[in-house]
Amino acid sequence: MNQQFAQQLLLWFDQFGRKNLPWQQDITPYRVWVSEIMLQQTQVSTVTPYYQKFMSRFPNIEVLAGAPLDDVLHLWTGLGYYARARNLHKTAQQIVGQYNGEFPDTVEELEQLSGIGRSTAGAIRAVAFQKRATILDGNVKRVLARYHAIEGWPGKTAVSKILWEKAEQHTPEQRIADYTQAIMDLGATLCSRSKPSCESCPLNDNCLAFAKNRQADFPTKKAKKAQRIKETLFLILRNKNGEVLLEQRPPSGIWGGLWTFPECESEADIHNTCQRYGCHPESWESLPSKRHTFSHFHLDYRPTIVNVAQQPVVRESSQLVWHNPATPLTLGTAAPIQKLLTTLL
Repeated sequence: MNQQFAQQLLLWFDQFGRKNLPWQQDITPYRVWVSEIMLQQTQVSTVTPYYQKFMSRFPNIEVLAGAPLDDVLHLWTGLGYYARARNLHKTAQQIVGQYNGEFPDTVEELEQLSGIGRSTAGAIRAVAFQKRATILDGNVKRVLARYHAIEGWPGKTAVSKILWEKAEQHTPEQRIADYTQAIMDLGATLCSRSKPSCESCPLNDNCLAFAKNRQADFPTKKAKKAQRIKETLFLILRNKNGEVLLEQRPPSGIWGGLWTFPECESEADIHNTCQRYGCHPESWESLPSKRHTFSHFHLDYRPTIVNVAQQPVVRESSQLVWHNPATPLTLGTAAPIQKLLTTLL
């Protein structure tokens, strides 16, 4: 174990580390878990207001487990990667049902829960239970890849194995919660992706990337592939009362469980698509196309407002709902859908 690494990092953390983030107050396994899931691939500044609203609505795991999934997805709208919200809800129910509402404190048990990987499990054990565990999130990968000048994309199994070995070597026995926060903080602040503040870094004496002036080379970037493009029409079916039809998507896949507009491939399909929903189109107007980028593809969508003469009967159990854009929405929607709804006011 490299004690110098941890000691230097903790000395820096004591003076400069972040200690006033919302999830650092009143620490419980539940609060730590929610923050760790929200912070996956998302910056602190973005997460903070979402976290505060989430905690206000779901102050403990029992409330979250008992809430409708729509309520959870609604508060997640705009945060992206919606599988995280679905997994939060599922895991809350698992912990309440299988663990009597108490989080397990071993990495092995935590990893068995939906949406919790090895690093997240380590963070929960270290921060919430103050028991030794190793983490390797994106920030930590960057710190270790630069410090040891580890070549290769971290997503490769062989490179990931090396990074985990280094992370384990540096993890101390004492002050594990502070160390865990410290190494994440270092990656998020000084050891940032671009323009790292190496002169202020507590680890720069032994950092190989700094010594070689090769900070930009680590970690190695993933080879870029041309992202595929999917094109679709969002049909904003509007009835005589000004309400628009929303449809709940299947529970898995892109925007799983969220409410969106019906879709079709082209204007030639509008009539048949409307008929499938029990509607008769009277007229339609196409709005400018927009692009929403997912991790693996671009979605180019053209909103098309379709005025319909009749409407299907929507039952309470249906996956269809007529929504008045002028009233607050309590359903979970993706950010592009929410933005489109505001343009209809």
